[in-house]
Amino acid sequence: MNLDEVFQTFLAESREMLEEMERYLLEIEAGAQDSEQLNALFRCVHTIKGSAGLFALDHVVAFTHVVENVLDRLREGEFALDHDLAALLLQSRDHIASLIDCDADRVSPGLIATGEVLLLALADYQEAQVPALVVHDRPVASDRSGLGDDWHISLRFGPNVLRQGMDPMGFIRYLGTLGEIARVVTLTDALPAAEEMDAESCYLGFEIDLLAETDQAAIEAVFEFVQEDCQLRILPPGSGEPSPAKPEVGLMAGDSVAGIAAFDQPLMANMALGAASARQPGREARGQATQYIRVQADKLDALINLVGELVIAGAAAGLCAQRNGDTATQEAVAVVSGLVEEIRDGSLELRMVPIGETFQRFQRVVRDVSQELGKDIRLEISGADTELDKTVVEKIADPLMHLVRNAMDHGIESAERRLQSRKPSQGTVRLNAYHEAGSIVIEVGDDGGGLDRERILAKALERGVVQSSEGLTEAEVFQLIFEPGFSTAEAVTNLSGRGVGMDVVRRNIEALRGSVEVESLAGSGTTLRIRLPLTLAIIDGFLTGVGDASYVVPLKSVVECVELTAEQREETCQRRFINLRGEVLPFVRLRDYFDLDGQAGRRENLVVVNYGGHKAGLIVDALLGEYQTVIKPLGRLFANLSGISGSTILGSGDVALILDVPALVQRAVEHETRLVQLGERYKSVASDNVRSWGK
Repeated sequence: MNLDEVFQTFLAESREMLEEMERYLLEIEAGAQDSEQLNALFRCVHTIKGSAGLFALDHVVAFTHVVENVLDRLREGEFALDHDLAALLLQSRDHIASLIDCDADRVSPGLIATGEVLLLALADYQEAQVPALVVHDRPVASDRSGLGDDWHISLRFGPNVLRQGMDPMGFIRYLGTLGEIARVVTLTDALPAAEEMDAESCYLGFEIDLLAETDQAAIEAVFEFVQEDCQLRILPPGSGEPSPAKPEVGLMAGDSVAGIAAFDQPLMANMALGAASARQPGREARGQATQYIRVQADKLDALINLVGELVIAGAAAGLCAQRNGDTATQEAVAVVSGLVEEIRDGSLELRMVPIGETFQRFQRVVRDVSQELGKDIRLEISGADTELDKTVVEKIADPLMHLVRNAMDHGIESAERRLQSRKPSQGTVRLNAYHEAGSIVIEVGDDGGGLDRERILAKALERGVVQSSEGLTEAEVFQLIFEPGFSTAEAVTNLSGRGVGMDVVRRNIEALRGSVEVESLAGSGTTLRIRLPLTLAIIDGFLTGVGDASYVVPLKSVVECVELTAEQREETCQRRFINLRGEVLPFVRLRDYFDLDGQAGRRENLVVVNYGGHKAGLIVDALLGEYQTVIKPLGRLFANLSGISGSTILGSGDVALILDVPALVQRAVEHETRLVQLGERYKSVASDNVRSWGK
């Protein structure tokens, strides 16, 4: 086994454990304390400590050992988790994360100083001053007085332990963190002749004397990761009687204890009857763990790319069979296409992850920022099970971070102002996610004072962002907060006021083919609504034609398709909306929008699409049917092309452009809104003129 891969697994799992540790601390601090959560919190640190010991990360082991002691006393009920202790343990959690990311011989002076300050603070929650941890790599002669009880451990590693990426000496070093290893005797009786030795096999055993004030469970936990690949017998201190046996205890056939002159015959007899670790629970845990496997992200991305190429190749084969008129081949291709579609859906599901894990990270953010601002704010999470593409999750975290911090700083008022407004003194920030028409909608809301429309307009006019406030809808005014350098903050703080951030938020969201809307009500709060595609890889599309060009509309955005009558076609030449069964529907004629040459065909069709609760129509020449669409990114030259979100390769080898439905719907709706406003303004002016003439 590649040790580098094992170490990377350790890093990944340690980070997961630290995230769980943070979540448990925040839940317990919020009042959800119970014994199971305290035990889970302890296990997080204990597991990290044990794994770090296997890789000789002594700097991690030393610090986590102290944190582990504090958590042990906490779960024993010796003290409660108050605000100060929670803050200290959260800082310790951050420090452990920093220690894991650096080698033992490359710990920076600043990191060492931070650790010393934390250890000094943690000492207040321990029974006595924590001694420096000493790890002995060889037998040590020592005065045993005052060091604890004398335990004896008989250890036989299995032959495959090295192949599985484990270092026997790592376990012995970690054992030394429980106390002091007084003596180690290495057993070589299982060594074969030199010509029969396998360099990847382990033939050694160890007899160890440990001086420690500990219990058998703690010693067994040291060897938790190799409990099925070793024989472990623990002899407790005292009369030399063996520990009570646990289920599934057994000795290897022919197990020898010859050559250990340091131990007398009665002791050897007791060792023969000695206890071993409890293995049944470990096997059950492994059985459950096999339900999940860890896959590197780049391997998953490579699989999705191959599936995309398979989709394109399948479309080419289907087109070829159709041109040749071979019925049997067409049927075979249809079967293959169905299987490819199932493979595509299964592969994409592998990339889908719940957004709840990302949401939970903001519990810590809300806690820390609310304290910094001197506000009482809680985080309310809903829709945590909503799934979306892992790539989207990774890239949306930073924009969400800025929006949450902005809601706390600008949105939530102080407790005094909230009480004056007859609101609860505690403010609320909401994170919500749900699916809608093939997209995922993420909402960041607050119950604060809302956006001040007039103040935003005044600031925009002052900075020259807009030349006039006339004709601007409320939605357009609220969108001004995303302009570069725009800020209504009265003072610059550590969190905001510099006018940097909201423009980056919108740019990052638009880079994911998404959009952001702002909804605000004065005195009640603000909600920012982010709409994103579920996946950035492969979608079901609806292929349309305009002249010689092909365009793909995301299928989940399509409501219906209607062939325009001669009367409707004439109507579309006179205005930008159409009467569709009594419903006023704004539309975009793609031929005009993309300035395509040529005349419209004898027939035109209206593709009705829906996005964000708004409907609009797209007028095209031909409807070419459903099409599995492999999304290819546009080059830099076309990155800012309005109305286009990507491209795909058709079975014929031609390139089709994927329409940006949100942008097109927004354009159609805004055009309709402006016409309505102009109409109302015209009526108002006409009414005023009539009054003046009457006078």
